[in-house]
Amino acid sequence: MPRAGLDPAAVVAAGAALADEVGLANLTMGSLAERVGVRAPSLYKHVGGQEDLLRRIAVLAMGEAADAVGGAVQGYAGRDALAAAARAFRAFVLEHPGRYAATIGQEPSGPDDPLAAAARRLLDAFMAVLRGYEIDPADVDHALRMLRSLCHGFATLQAADGFQWSADVDESFEWLIDFADRGLRAR
Repeated sequence: MPRAGLDPAAVVAAGAALADEVGLANLTMGSLAERVGVRAPSLYKHVGGQEDLLRRIAVLAMGEAADAVGGAVQGYAGRDALAAAARAFRAFVLEHPGRYAATIGQEPSGPDDPLAAAARRLLDAFMAVLRGYEIDPADVDHALRMLRSLCHGFATLQAADGFQWSADVDESFEWLIDFADRGLRAR
C-alpha cells in the first residue's frame, strides 16, 4: 500500500528538488527513497524506475521553464522581450540546475507525450520573442537555436561555476543580450 501523501507527483517533485541540491548525476532511487521516508522498492509504486523518474523530472522542468519564460515575455517586444526571456531562463537554470539538466537529451516519444507539450510551450515563448524582429521565416529555426545556445550555454556555465575571472557575470550576461539583439536586428 502506498504511503499516505506520496503519489507520482510528490515523488517527482521530491526527486527534482533533490537533483537541484545534489546534482542530477547524484540522484538515485535510494537517495530519493531516503528523502521521502520510504524504502527504495516503495518508489516503484509511483515511478517505473530511474529512467522514468528522470523523464518525469524533465517534463516538470520543461513546463516550469516554459511558465517562467512565457510569463516573463508577456507585454514585451523586441529587445525587452529578449532580455526578459533570457533573464527568466537564466534564473530558472541557476535556481534549478539539477532538474534543468534532466531536460537535456530527452526526446519526446510522440506528439502526445507531455514532454513534447512542455517543450512546445517553451519554444512558443521564444517564438514570441522572435516576433519582435524581422526574421525571415526560413531563418526562424536558426534564430531559435541561436537563442537556446546562448541562454543554455551561459546559464549552465554559470551554474557550474564556469566563470572564474573577475568581470561581473551580470554585466557579461547583459552584453550577451545586447549582442543577440544586434544580431537579430541585423537579419
